[in-house]
Amino acid sequence: MSRVVLAVILGLGTLSGWLATYTACLRLTRPHRPSPAPPSQDLGDDPEPPAVVSLLVEHWTITEDAAEATLLDLAARRILELRQPGNDPAQTTVHVREPHPDGLNAYERLVFDRVAGLAIGGVVPLTALTFRDPGAAATFAKRLGVEVRADARRRGLSRRRFGRAVTGCLTAAALLAGVGVAVAVLVAVGARGKLPLIGFAWLFSTVLLAGIGLRDIGDRDTPAGIEAAARWLGVRAWLRNTEAFGELPPSAIAVWDRYLAYGAAVGATRVASAVIDLGLGDRSRVWSSFGGAWHRVRVTYPRFWLRYGQQARPIVLRGLVAAGIGVLLLRFWSTVVAYLPGHLTVSGRPVSHVPGAVRPAGLALGALLLGYGGYVLIRTVIDLATPVTSTGQVLWMQVWRSQQRRGRTATAPLYYLAVDAGHADRTRAWALPSAMSTWCRAGDTVTIKAHRWTRRVDEITVVAQGTLAQVEAAERATGAPNVGTDTATAERLIAAAMGLPVQRRPGATGPVPGRGAAPMR
Repeated sequence: MSRVVLAVILGLGTLSGWLATYTACLRLTRPHRPSPAPPSQDLGDDPEPPAVVSLLVEHWTITEDAAEATLLDLAARRILELRQPGNDPAQTTVHVREPHPDGLNAYERLVFDRVAGLAIGGVVPLTALTFRDPGAAATFAKRLGVEVRADARRRGLSRRRFGRAVTGCLTAAALLAGVGVAVAVLVAVGARGKLPLIGFAWLFSTVLLAGIGLRDIGDRDTPAGIEAAARWLGVRAWLRNTEAFGELPPSAIAVWDRYLAYGAAVGATRVASAVIDLGLGDRSRVWSSFGGAWHRVRVTYPRFWLRYGQQARPIVLRGLVAAGIGVLLLRFWSTVVAYLPGHLTVSGRPVSHVPGAVRPAGLALGALLLGYGGYVLIRTVIDLATPVTSTGQVLWMQVWRSQQRRGRTATAPLYYLAVDAGHADRTRAWALPSAMSTWCRAGDTVTIKAHRWTRRVDEITVVAQGTLAQVEAAERATGAPNVGTDTATAERLIAAAMGLPVQRRPGATGPVPGRGAAPMR
């Protein structure tokens, strides 16, 4: 066995050992999923803040529910007030009742400052709380998440997922892996004059692996946290079983008090959560009403799949090329390696020998390419022979990637199509060709014929239009203004809710605003 091969085996072996240790730590520290307590409406004498409750019921992860529930809780405590002047919950306005409230914790102060900072005359439309700068939205979400986790830890309900014992174990494993990498470099290059290189290899690998092990990957449960989470899961069951609770608008906080805030925290309020947006919206967690009950679905979006959305022809061609190269390497590589020393010259001198690692490396590459090509060909045939047909609700449509052609505008050959088929609370987005992108829209119930391996949709049929399409059709039939697309109408509603002068539409009666009206920030 050559020195190079031995060095590669040593290096890969030590790194594999560290990776196995890291994987074991991940599995051993996964947050538990407590069994829900019996349904109950009892919030407790001194309940945890809704944001902390959201952390518990979402398995110790921060979602947008934490910010939404905190806003509703501030309204339930009469620090803010939510008013809905019309039938549309999107017209809700937020009124600051206490400009300088006391007793707010860090994340409650963060949400309050966001509202108060955007308010003009103490009023801001609820839908105007969104962030326009992605960087600012990310900073807000990160700050809120850190503060919520800190509060949960102070209450003994959460702890760092990788504690001292785990990080100590990973650091020790990183030191050992660094020694293994250094030994591998020593075997490959020798010690004479190479000590700085060996030392650098040890230091770099140790620092890199230790840094990975020490990074923050979130929180996990504690015994008290599991008990509290089970209790709040029981409250969620009671709220979900309460008739029409999920359809309550944000302004219903005046009647339901903190129940609405905790309903948002545990994911039981569809309408209120859909209206409130503090820039924490996530395309990977989408509301679905398929099956008759509102629920959230987690959606994953493939990004680096070579086969994603591909037609069979390029995949088969890629498989044939890979398999062909693999066959050539396996058939002729040994002959080529044996031929080179006697016939290949460099600078006029014949090559005396070829490193021993060249022959097994070439054969290994050939076997790998042949195996990959065979797998791709077999899997493609199976995929073509077994198409799937599924019916569900369209959750999300978005361009996957675009192509810029010379002298032409960008084109989008594929779209992400997330569909909830009602089988589970998770789904993976399909790949929809651009020619079909106008055939349906979010909320429609569709039947698709697709291939599971490539996720490519071949056929799509709309079974029933969603609510949005039905409302737009009714508006076209009655001539009613579309608030969602009529910017002037939306601005008039905002101005009226804020008590500002309302601009008159042509032919309409009413006051005309002065030109000095304060603009929305």
